[in-house]
Amino acid sequence: MNIIHDAERFENSVDGQKGKHAMIKIGASIEISPKQAVENEDLPGLFPSGTRVYITDVGTDTAETLTQGAKRVKDLGYTPVPHFASRRLTTKEALEDRIKMMVSEAGVTDVLVIGGGLEKEAGEFASTMEVLETGFFDKHGITHMGVAGHPEGSPDFNDDVAIEALKLKQAYSERTDIDMRIVTQFGFASDNFVKWAEGLSGHDINLPVHLGVAGPAKLTTLVKFAAMCGVGNSISFVKKRAASVMTMVAGFDPNEIVDPIEKAALSNPDSAIQQIHVFPFGGVKKSAEWLIERGTWSV
Repeated sequence: MNIIHDAERFENSVDGQKGKHAMIKIGASIEISPKQAVENEDLPGLFPSGTRVYITDVGTDTAETLTQGAKRVKDLGYTPVPHFASRRLTTKEALEDRIKMMVSEAGVTDVLVIGGGLEKEAGEFASTMEVLETGFFDKHGITHMGVAGHPEGSPDFNDDVAIEALKLKQAYSERTDIDMRIVTQFGFASDNFVKWAEGLSGHDINLPVHLGVAGPAKLTTLVKFAAMCGVGNSISFVKKRAASVMTMVAGFDPNEIVDPIEKAALSNPDSAIQQIHVFPFGGVKKSAEWLIERGTWSV
């Protein structure tokens, strides 16, 4: 596996002198809400052309709104990656109609298919694999797909179940033409995240991994989102940091997490870690400015 590929790697100068002390940075994707995708005035030119922009689905937006957001993202020169939360999908017919709408009206070729939480079941799908096995994504021209990874575990299932699910998804990718990757929940224990990603090969899972990280944000905001997402180890990390008055004032520096991940990925040519996926809890513009400042993005 070649870690330097496509537009996901950028050369950057450490001291601003062209060609001197050049560094390679792993790339980054980012996610936004459907409302942000449709209305945010900062989006034009905010990300590099072709950047994967994930469009979240928390169950409150219609397929039409999600498609409208994906179309605007596409029109701005980015790659829209709409979420499909399996247990929130009602029927096979509704799933196929939504995929067809995304493809025909927004030019979508890349999606993220997740479970959506066991308490979210609304229709006839109980798992991501049931959604994939419909064959609708292949049928309607989806060429790239992200599936969920849980380095810190999930409140819905144990680690053994999670590994078996990833094996099934890899097997699916091997019998289709879809280029599949693992996109993980965010967290703050970079060493554990790297260990988890690099340990997948021991289970015969060789899908590329995009590790989730939080963008710059207030610690109180991170505590809230960590609790909502059930990332227990991360809650402990953030609470310990929140005990420091200076840290509370300065906020969270995501470079503390990203730098070790990047170092591990770039030091191993066979690393499963291909890039990071940013959760912009402190704001989309703030996260974009951070990624540009650190040299991850070049716009």
